[in-house]
Amino acid sequence: MKGWQQFWRQLSLFGLLALVLTGCGKDELSALKPSGPVASMQYDLMKLSSAIMIGVFIVVMLIFTYVLIRYRKRPGQQGVPKQVEGNHALEILWTVIPFLLLIVMAIPTVTTGFALHKEFPKEEALQVKVTAHQFWWEFEYPDLGVATAQDLVLPVGKKVQFQVTSADVMHAFWIPALGGKIDTNPGQENKIWLQADKTGIFYGKCAELCGASHALMDFKVEVMDQTAFDSWANGMKGVQSKEPVAATAPSAAQGQEIFNKSCLGCHAIAGKGGKLGPNLTNFADRERVAGILAHTPENLAEWLKDPQKVKPGNNMPNLNLDDAQVKALVEYMSTLSVK
Repeated sequence: MKGWQQFWRQLSLFGLLALVLTGCGKDELSALKPSGPVASMQYDLMKLSSAIMIGVFIVVMLIFTYVLIRYRKRPGQQGVPKQVEGNHALEILWTVIPFLLLIVMAIPTVTTGFALHKEFPKEEALQVKVTAHQFWWEFEYPDLGVATAQDLVLPVGKKVQFQVTSADVMHAFWIPALGGKIDTNPGQENKIWLQADKTGIFYGKCAELCGASHALMDFKVEVMDQTAFDSWANGMKGVQSKEPVAATAPSAAQGQEIFNKSCLGCHAIAGKGGKLGPNLTNFADRERVAGILAHTPENLAEWLKDPQKVKPGNNMPNLNLDDAQVKALVEYMSTLSVK
């Protein structure tokens, strides 16, 4: 087999493989399966622009193929064919058509842009402040007196007005299935509204290169009905207005003592602690450790032993804990639940 034939066969195989792999992924992490009005409007614009681009490509290729065949050199043809220059009708046509296509794209783009740029007061939308950190997310509900991290909880069918900012470098807040994305800049507050039209679990990501663990800066979005959301908010508010509950089991009590000494300055629990790290009030209710690992005692222990190994570049120091201390901390953190 000739080298060029082998090359084209391999190229075709890799092209087909790439096409098939584009269909892989999670529905709850895809902008192509919208689950809210913002995502639907953005998806409609994607379909419109894609249809126009594909249509233009097909028409151009058809004309190109016709010209190649119609004006090809024929057997017995001598000399240079008669040269034809200028055609006012065609020149006007291929100027007007792109102009009309731009108008078709511009009108829905502009109207959608204005619709997505609206700001809703607290009477019409749930207010949520989002602060991006390297490499985790902080969520505050100022009107509810609730703060959490990594898990964003929203009511179904209700507009949510986000105020987004950053505590360190540029990030970008993005929930593909619900809409977005928008930059989070240090010292600046940007705004975006979203709405989820169905209950379930979705996932968000940082969409701006922000450091060594940018690809690991994920968060979970849990959408629930209004009754369940009110219950969650009341539970969080009740816990965060009080002092942390003392652990009763001996191992957990030892872990709480270690936590109070080494961790409470950065991590808040209930109504006590710092804000340099994620709020851990409801840590035991979360599905992931550090936003990326499955929530198991083994993965939590791995994180506590060496945070930089799991998430390079993050700001949590290695406390050089021995196995007994790690086990005690795991036991204590397993009690941090509001359910």
